[in-house]
Amino acid sequence: MSETKKTIRRQIRPVGTFMKMMMSQPMKPEMIQKADQAFAAAASGKWMSLKTKMRQEYIERNDGSVLRICVVTQRGRKPENATALLWMHGGGYALGLPEQCVMFADRLVPDTNTVMILPDYRKSYEAPYPAALDDCYLTLLWTVLNAKRLGIRTDQIFAGGESSGGGLAAALCMYARDLGEVNVAFQMLLYPMIDDRPTGSNTNNTSPVWDSAKNDAAWLMYKGNAADADFYCAPARQTDYTNLPPAFSIVGDADPFLDETLTYMKNLYKADIYEMHKVFKGCYHAFDMLNLSAPVTKKAAALEREAYQYAQKNFFAAQPLQEES
Repeated sequence: MSETKKTIRRQIRPVGTFMKMMMSQPMKPEMIQKADQAFAAAASGKWMSLKTKMRQEYIERNDGSVLRICVVTQRGRKPENATALLWMHGGGYALGLPEQCVMFADRLVPDTNTVMILPDYRKSYEAPYPAALDDCYLTLLWTVLNAKRLGIRTDQIFAGGESSGGGLAAALCMYARDLGEVNVAFQMLLYPMIDDRPTGSNTNNTSPVWDSAKNDAAWLMYKGNAADADFYCAPARQTDYTNLPPAFSIVGDADPFLDETLTYMKNLYKADIYEMHKVFKGCYHAFDMLNLSAPVTKKAAALEREAYQYAQKNFFAAQPLQEES
């Protein structure tokens, strides 16, 4: 699929053109590292919201290094018996910070009694797969074990994310299912990056923000020295979709991740897993993050919140782990 086969909506075309120009350089590890470190220096610890507030906590990894966690709650409201939403940021597994997800926090946290928990997981230039997934799982364990202090209910742990963050959320749900230590009640996968193999939509795709060239380079960085990916690395490789959590997804029809997203949701449906998804015509990757005033983004944001609230009312999963007293 190429950009010429999919007409971008006029309302989001200017931002798409600008992003394509700004992101025209090829993805090289040394360039990615410099860009990510500059972004971290400018944005880490800064939460730009009037609706939500963020505090930072730190978890020690097994090797003694420290994982930063951002805990987000509604301003003026103390969480009690709240839903825990573990959210992973996007960036092709190579870039980004939790702070870039403020718009998702502002959509999903206010007036829903939610605590959003965002790990500042290791990017691929720091350490390839499985480092990011290990960090996310460590955060999941920490969330359940600290439920009382966080003000969350242990039977409603959700996992979500956008782009590669959606890929990590999908992988995390599989990993948690297979280990049997934590039960995730719902997965919210926004245009997830889940397949390292060629598909119709991620081949020769030149649409704005994320295209085939960036996708191929990002997967090479994430897989590192691995000759091939397993399904915890690329969740679309999964063959057993049983006992996974109910899922919600959106994706644009110009997004390289269109086919892998639709196939993934279809496989959940075949496994009798409840799934909801929506394809937005004329939309490129991450359109709902980059065009906040556009009518199509407002529709997508409303749908995301509606699906999230539906999940809060309907999806629960008791935990085998006991939280700390």
